[in-house]
Amino acid sequence: YGFNVIRLRRLMQAGADDEKKGVVALARRLLAAVLVLAMLVVIPVIAHAQARYVLRFNHVLGPNHPYHAGFELWAQRVAERTNGNLQILVFHSAQLGVEEDILEQIRQGVPVGQNTDSARLANYIPAIGVMNGPYFVESVEDVVRLSELPLVQQWIDQLASRYGIRVLSFQWVQGFRHFMTNKPIRQPGDLNGLRIRTPPAPVWQESVRALGAVPTALNFGDIYPGLQQGVVDGAELVYDNIIDGSLYEVLKYVNETKHFLLINFLVISEQWFRSLPAEYQRILVEEANRAGLETSYRIMENTARVRERVKELGMTIVTDVDLDAFRKAGEAAYERLGLAEVRAEIYRQLGRTP
Repeated sequence: YGFNVIRLRRLMQAGADDEKKGVVALARRLLAAVLVLAMLVVIPVIAHAQARYVLRFNHVLGPNHPYHAGFELWAQRVAERTNGNLQILVFHSAQLGVEEDILEQIRQGVPVGQNTDSARLANYIPAIGVMNGPYFVESVEDVVRLSELPLVQQWIDQLASRYGIRVLSFQWVQGFRHFMTNKPIRQPGDLNGLRIRTPPAPVWQESVRALGAVPTALNFGDIYPGLQQGVVDGAELVYDNIIDGSLYEVLKYVNETKHFLLINFLVISEQWFRSLPAEYQRILVEEANRAGLETSYRIMENTARVRERVKELGMTIVTDVDLDAFRKAGEAAYERLGLAEVRAEIYRQLGRTP
């Protein structure tokens, strides 16, 4: 009996020692993991801390959208050309906040940036909203020409001098927007009564209303749940948004109305911009334009591939849309918004007719 008790005690002691060894090993593994995580977090912070200027740039699109890669490329090139003294940190999916709030922070001089559109900038300079009107321009080349017009440059200057918003570039084109619904749309009348998700800006709202739908304001991140819960009946977006936001799960039809060629603006604080050395200002603008055009053309080239993928995911693409009827309906938006004469002047400077 005594032998068994002694043996049992030795076995228990051995088990305790093994358990201690196991705890020590686990602790060592946890410590190693913490050290690795600390390196991943601290090293970038140190790198950014060493930069003389840091811009935090916000956009509402997902990490898989072509724009995000374009913004990252812009940031990389700026860092390279400034020897790391000017760093741009890109935040996707509105991680820094909703667009309208970021724009107000920009006006206050906060070193943040935002990808936005002329409809939202029209809250400050109403005439610039014409660039977000239905069937306004039809190509990336048209957008480049817009940047050279005296009237457009006047709006850009006013945004900076009156409202503290510096436009770095608007040579970022997401492509044509189409109505995406759960019923086919071929005529403006087919949109009658349909609640279409629309960004919360008057130019968006009136344009979608003129084209036949009921505009319903929702932030970009609320589109999927809004469709899922029946808050809206559809949306008007570009092809890339479908895959980026998994919208093929809640929508059946892409109706190729091409009602907007979406032009985006990269904006930052005028006050912060002026705090940069002149060379850095030039680099920031040059690389924004360069990355913007590259990204815009890449999107145009990839649209056919994305379109095929959308069909593979189960959506039906309606191509026999009466574009003339939609163009005619869209004219009402320019009249309601008081932008008809502004558009005429832009077309005159471009040397084209409506």
